[in-house]
Amino acid sequence: MGTTQEDRVLVVVQLTGGNDFMNTVVPYTSEHYYDARKKIVIDQDQVLPINGQLGFNNNAAPLKRLYDEGKMAIIQGIGYPDSNRSHFRGMDIWHTCEPDRVGLDGWLGLAVRELDPDSENVLTGVNIGRGLPRAMAVTGVPVTSIGDLEGYGVMADLEREQLRDKAIETFKNIYGQAIGAGPVAEYIGKTGIDVLKGADLLADVAAKYESPVEYADNPIAKSLRDVARIHLAGLGTRIFYTAHGGYDHHANQMTAHPKQMDELSGAVADFIDDLEQHDAGDNVAVLVFTEFGRRMRDNGSGTDHGSGGGAFLIGNKVEGGLYAEYPPLNPADWEHGEDLRHTIDFRGVYGTVLEQWIDVEARPIVKGNFEQIHPFKT
Repeated sequence: MGTTQEDRVLVVVQLTGGNDFMNTVVPYTSEHYYDARKKIVIDQDQVLPINGQLGFNNNAAPLKRLYDEGKMAIIQGIGYPDSNRSHFRGMDIWHTCEPDRVGLDGWLGLAVRELDPDSENVLTGVNIGRGLPRAMAVTGVPVTSIGDLEGYGVMADLEREQLRDKAIETFKNIYGQAIGAGPVAEYIGKTGIDVLKGADLLADVAAKYESPVEYADNPIAKSLRDVARIHLAGLGTRIFYTAHGGYDHHANQMTAHPKQMDELSGAVADFIDDLEQHDAGDNVAVLVFTEFGRRMRDNGSGTDHGSGGGAFLIGNKVEGGLYAEYPPLNPADWEHGEDLRHTIDFRGVYGTVLEQWIDVEARPIVKGNFEQIHPFKT
């Protein structure tokens, strides 16, 4: 059951740890920015201007190219009321759309269920990475999780069994803390996290793939290359998930963050170019998100957990540009006297991709009606 050119595909990239939106899309002409940020700051000559107010961090030049090509929407000020600053709980809220209680169902798992209600294809939803993200987990909905296509293809059966056991163990450890061992055991019993079954279907995908695009040698580039390989194999995957870690920059941010920007932007641009080379990009959209932004003021070496971050939506069918509003930078408008304020609810952005891109009703998944944007070409 392969994908057709009409079947739209959503790729979600999680920036784990809380990306500093202000140092990604920089308000480079704002006195408030330079007043608040003394050391963890992007100077005006290190910015790639978008307009007279905002510019990309110059380490994200490939993203700027995609933006200039009209393929990238920047969603400014994304968040939700009373943003939770804990990584664990914050990410949980983004994964389940449940800010007021601990939710059991991942938003993308629910979308997979809508796309494939009879669970005919264990590859409708595929996670590239270890374990299984909460966003993809719904009892009874099979989702395939694979760490590395290349390595998997050459493994013996016993090694694959061990890998499956490890994945289940990881899953238990993560979700047992959040929702208790009972629901986790029930989930595993009903779904089987059938890493093995789905992953076996992917075992020879890597060997069949050819591309002139040279991805970099880092985890996010490898993960997106695996997404390209599976997409190009036409196995019916409609939702892909992967993550880029290391964004929790409380210290040494000016060394670490530029590297993250370089890796992320290079990987995303290579992925889009790869699809283009294979004439397979028109039905793919990439959503890049993070669990929160960082504080307005730096701490001298890094930035602490905040709110009001930013997200990106990228693809051939995306109407590039700026969406929602950049959070107000005047100190009088800071949330709790120290944070960026959110200007659009993340559940409205999820609703946008669910309804306008993959044609799935949003309300039951995001638990309400939230203002949407209109970033797709008609």
